[in-house]
Amino acid sequence: MKEYILSIVKMTFKRYAIIGLVIINAFCFRQSVAQVPAHFYWKSLTGANGVPLIFESISGNTNPFDPAHTVNPGAYFEATMAMAGYAKFFPLFDRATMLSVIFPMGRISGETIIGGETSKEATKGFGDPMLELDINIVGPKVQRSIPDLLRYEPGFSVDLIMDLAMPIGQYNNEQALNLGQNRWYGRLGAPVIWQIGPWVPGKRTTLEFLPGVWLFGDNSDYLGKTLKTDPAFQLDAHLSRDLTHNFWAALDGTWYTGGQASVDTTQGAELNNLGIGLTFGYQINENLNFTFGYKSTIDDDAPDALRMDGFMITLVYGWHSLIEGVKRLESSE
Repeated sequence: MKEYILSIVKMTFKRYAIIGLVIINAFCFRQSVAQVPAHFYWKSLTGANGVPLIFESISGNTNPFDPAHTVNPGAYFEATMAMAGYAKFFPLFDRATMLSVIFPMGRISGETIIGGETSKEATKGFGDPMLELDINIVGPKVQRSIPDLLRYEPGFSVDLIMDLAMPIGQYNNEQALNLGQNRWYGRLGAPVIWQIGPWVPGKRTTLEFLPGVWLFGDNSDYLGKTLKTDPAFQLDAHLSRDLTHNFWAALDGTWYTGGQASVDTTQGAELNNLGIGLTFGYQINENLNFTFGYKSTIDDDAPDALRMDGFMITLVYGWHSLIEGVKRLESSE
């Protein structure tokens, strides 16, 4: 019995430790060329918790703290970002639901070109925190017990997500480069998981999609002018495969379109760019998960094309009070 309980504990943690990979987009899941990583919308046991720590090094011609990806032709930016968050699973209408929050921070510097004049700018501090609500609408029902968790297979699953950023990050109205965006913005999306083949640890394969639309309020104090941004559409895709019981890899792709920005009567170009990348994930122990990824835009030779390159490292600590209690009982025997 002792060995059986321990095996359940290990299988359980392998299934839910990834829940804290909070966006991301936004966050990791919203910022920069970083996209929501593979496995982010896999479901877990009700009551599970996750805390992610995300680190990114990014360069390009747009502010990576701004999900609008407004291109500044001829400009060059470098950013170091860190994000911390919290995610919680709970049932809603008998469907698996996750509520998460993430807090971005870091520094960014570079050269901006405004009105034909080049200026060097830099800033550091905190960006706009973002909330995400994710509810499953097609797929397995909520997992209320360990047997439910062990029987979980995503099959073909569809979620509905709603993101909202709070404009309380650091903002200086005398410069174009900021961590906070001084406006409300958010995203509506529909993550899709398509399970390919058997759901056996070490052999799992998934094809995942996240179509979404970003909506932006106006920034009425952008260098004394008003910045407006049209809705921007983003499609993330991942082909993920287990390489061993603890190690997986994913081929990532992103498509951006729309998001035309205007400052008073001056209009910029619409986005129409592709990004590709590769992500590796490793389960360090029953609570801790590690991922490393690199992503870059392609077809970005035009002066007004989006250009971004970035490395991302994520550590996620996951736990559940029920499983932790079982582990304490097992260790006391």
